Amino acid sequence: MDRPIEIMLADANPLVLSAMSELFERDARFSLVATSATAEGFLGMVMRLKVDVGVIDWNLPALGGGKLIEVLREQDNAPRFVVYGENAKNLPRLAMTAGAAGFAPRSADGTALLNTCADVAAGKMVFPFIDVRELQTDPMQSLSRKERVMLEALSKGLTNRELSKELGISTNTVKFHLSNMYDKLSVKNRAQAIAFYYGSKQTLNDP
Repeated sequence: MDRPIEIMLADANPLVLSAMSELFERDARFSLVATSATAEGFLGMVMRLKVDVGVIDWNLPALGGGKLIEVLREQDNAPRFVVYGENAKNLPRLAMTAGAAGFAPRSADGTALLNTCADVAAGKMVFPFIDVRELQTDPMQSLSRKERVMLEALSKGLTNRELSKELGISTNTVKFHLSNMYDKLSVKNRAQAIAFYYGSKQTLNDP
């Protein structure tokens, strides 16, 4: 890349955000575009600015890092994401599953974060060791975007008719999607699907 890498940072901790900002501003490879303390703030700014790499905290208020990545990966020219967090339990796997391009542990020195962002900007995937077999066994990842939207709507207690109206599709199409979704999640009815949804959501929020 001939020009500096455009970076945007998001972290709820002002001390971490300040330290990261100083780190990137001292490195000539990067140009710090903006910072935010919330996922919503990041989302609002990244829609207006040219950003190559977004460095985010997984537990950003209020959407959370995983949801932020999921929302933006559907957009054209979305930045590549590096999750900057505690290298604990399954967080690197969750970050990769959500669509992040890299993970940098907070326990490492600042150089590791800078180099991870440079590699991600160059098109690389940068993660600590992850057993990829675990990525392939998460049923949520087998759902289409439409099915994920439907499952979230289903969790609010919507009837088939209400789902039809909410999603702009016929009730027969709703039944078709529900049937496919139940098969993919290995559940038999909407109650089990809703239970699966909240169980999966709890896992994402509690790495």
